[in-house]
Amino acid sequence: MTVEAHKETLGFQAEVQQLLRLVAHSLYSHKEVFLRELISNASDACDKLRFEALTDGALYENDPDLKIRVSFDKDARTITVADNGIGMDRQEVIDNIGTIARSGTRQFMQKLTGDQARDAHLIGQFGVGFYSSFIVADKVTLRTRRAGMGAEHGVLWESTGEGEYTLETIEKPTRGTEVTLHLREDESDLLNEWQLRSIITKYSDHITLPVIMPVQKYSEDKDAPPKIEDERINQAAALWARPKQDIKEEEYKEFYKHVGHDFEDPLAWTHNRVEGKLEYTSLLFIPARAPFDLWDREQRHGVKLYVQRVFIMDDAEHLMPRYLRFVRGVIDSNDLPLNISREILQSSKIVDSIRAGSVKKVLGLLEDLAENDAEKYGKFWKEFGRVLKEGPAEDYGNREQIAKLLRFASTHADSAEQTVSLADYVGRMKEGQDKIYYIVSDSFAAAKNSPHLEIFRKKGLEVLLLTDRVDEWLMSHLTEFEGKHFQSVAKGALDLDKIASEEEKQERKQAEDQFKDLLTRVKEVLGDQVKEVRISSRLTDSPACLVVDEYALSAHLERMLRDAGQNVPMSKPYLELNPHHPLVTRLKGEADAGRFGDLTHLLFEQAVLAEGGQLEDPASFVRRLNALLLALDQRSDYP
Repeated sequence: MTVEAHKETLGFQAEVQQLLRLVAHSLYSHKEVFLRELISNASDACDKLRFEALTDGALYENDPDLKIRVSFDKDARTITVADNGIGMDRQEVIDNIGTIARSGTRQFMQKLTGDQARDAHLIGQFGVGFYSSFIVADKVTLRTRRAGMGAEHGVLWESTGEGEYTLETIEKPTRGTEVTLHLREDESDLLNEWQLRSIITKYSDHITLPVIMPVQKYSEDKDAPPKIEDERINQAAALWARPKQDIKEEEYKEFYKHVGHDFEDPLAWTHNRVEGKLEYTSLLFIPARAPFDLWDREQRHGVKLYVQRVFIMDDAEHLMPRYLRFVRGVIDSNDLPLNISREILQSSKIVDSIRAGSVKKVLGLLEDLAENDAEKYGKFWKEFGRVLKEGPAEDYGNREQIAKLLRFASTHADSAEQTVSLADYVGRMKEGQDKIYYIVSDSFAAAKNSPHLEIFRKKGLEVLLLTDRVDEWLMSHLTEFEGKHFQSVAKGALDLDKIASEEEKQERKQAEDQFKDLLTRVKEVLGDQVKEVRISSRLTDSPACLVVDEYALSAHLERMLRDAGQNVPMSKPYLELNPHHPLVTRLKGEADAGRFGDLTHLLFEQAVLAEGGQLEDPASFVRRLNALLLALDQRSDYP
């Protein structure tokens, strides 16, 4: 028995009511975007008229001034967005409004070629923006008439967003489209002049057409009723789209204050237009002062993203890395891949290229400041230096460029001010020195007075003093600069043989032989508290210090991780002794086991305190120290 194969092709079915609800309530995260979408549609309609009128000037119908009008009626609870653009005939209304996700703008763009396509400022691409009206409205009314057709060819479209719409022919004297939203009961806050004004300013301030709104004007006569006059709400011009030579310095500063919500002038800015396979414009500013939420990981400010001069979002981490989160400004591109709601930026090579180009411009701007205006760069570093230190970990490709911009305190300046660049340090390196030495500590005082620096002061070797919480993170990712490796003075065994004299090498070898028995006795007393006890090549004045393995967590980092709630296992440091210190020589000759043990523990605990650590048993330390002080006071032997 055989079964005859039966194959057919079927189209997907859609529940229109559910689809409309999805479009209205799931695509957009902010309800006010409905006004952005309607204004963008109106702008596209005006641009379409402008293009078609190039070959048929009669389409203007004695009304050549293209504009968009937004109005509201509190009593009727309506908001209306009207334009004098191309309008639609009955079939176009069915095709574009009655068909969900069909974009008239996209269809129009496909017909354009050459210069027309390049000059177009059309925005709508997805065909769903109109339906965002149902976020705030329970009924939408659309009146339209196509340019060039008689007044009797007007069309009225009306729907409650429940899957059906009505369509009828009406008389409409003027061309263009008028969309009226009948607001829901809980959307009364939108029936406010200042609310609508703020939404227009936020999202549509820089579209090329004027957005007109009737506003109340009061006269000097208090008893006179207010007059209703039309007022342009948006700037209708994007500063970043103008040629740089036509923009004054004061205009840049005023624009920054607007876009950055700041009252101070910016420190510097860079304005660039990239053309070629990828076209975009960027206007990026370095603020003069850090914002209060610079360290808030939930802060939502940054570079504003525009597409066709229409604001999309200012939470665009794809366009600027976290370590440059202080940068303000705009990026405008026609090529960015947005999701259907135009609120989420999708990852792509285009986004990566724009991000890489923008980062290079910002870093180049900072380099120019560092080289040509030390005072301004000093101000920048005080405000944003700790943020920039996150760069080498986040941005491996630009690690060297970022490293040149870093500033540190050091033993050369002997000041807490972070003014020393890595280039400055390398330029002052001693003959035979092949490493960049640094120390990380809790504070500048602790770093400056650390016993680990003693041999470096004696040799005249500069050491970078790192005291910011981010410095440990920085040095774990910044391994070298101009071929010079970084070396922590508190980690591993110091290799100073290249700059040590033969006499010093011989003295160290003799000390290791003479104190061999002492090292063994000290290790027996301390047990598991230390990994090993050895003669130090670091110390000249202090009796002892603690050192960890080169690739182990530093004591400073361990403390930070524990403070953050991390379960960090206790590491065993090395105890290094100074053979030339009187306490160590006294310890070497101590025969009494009890006194030897107390002195050993005192040396170890002093070393812990000197590098900013905390004692596990402070009471025992105090007891031993008090006993020593009493012995000195009584001028007797140590009990």
